[in-house]
Amino acid sequence: MSDDLGSINQGVLTVLESMRAKTVQQVQYCDDAYLKIKKGYLDQTPYDLLITDLSFVKDYREQNFRSGEELVIALKQEYPELKIIIYSVEDRLQKVRLLMNDHKANAYVCKGRRGLIELGKAIEAVHNEDIFVSPQVAAALSKKTSLEIDDFDINLLKLLSNGLSQDEISVSLKNNNISPSSLSSIEKKLNKLRIQFKANNAIHLVAIVKDLGLI
Repeated sequence: MSDDLGSINQGVLTVLESMRAKTVQQVQYCDDAYLKIKKGYLDQTPYDLLITDLSFVKDYREQNFRSGEELVIALKQEYPELKIIIYSVEDRLQKVRLLMNDHKANAYVCKGRRGLIELGKAIEAVHNEDIFVSPQVAAALSKKTSLEIDDFDINLLKLLSNGLSQDEISVSLKNNNISPSSLSSIEKKLNKLRIQFKANNAIHLVAIVKDLGLI
């Protein structure tokens, strides 16, 4: 398990012990988790499961993997059979959908009052070759939830939520070599998003996507 807070690790350890996990390794850096898992495969004693947070506080030690998200992406690319449970306070639906659908995490558990209970359920589900997501973010995987937006749309909405005008958004995209960046393209994108989310205006649109946890 990978988490930079010892108190969180202790809670997770209690859950694993109650489920009779035979061998548990604790690390506080993503790089350490990656190296241990890589060594396990090289020694032909691979780990069955990784439980990781997404956010890690930066300190004096330089890291190749700066977040749990980067760790998950790298490990799933190299060892797709490795089971990974994300245990995080992050509850944005777009983030959950990205990690579960695109990067093939096996479970997503939200830290909270019922976090450890749900973590136990997630471990059971993953052990049985199933997936698990906490109820509060389950909409991320629901076919009924309208989430047909891409990374460009998310970036556009973030800039809009920061108070930038369409002209300023265009300049920002150009400065960061992101395309399309023309004013007409931005206007078309925002109009499409307003229609998709049934928003009356830009302010209403930002409020809706924030409520959905997309930004």
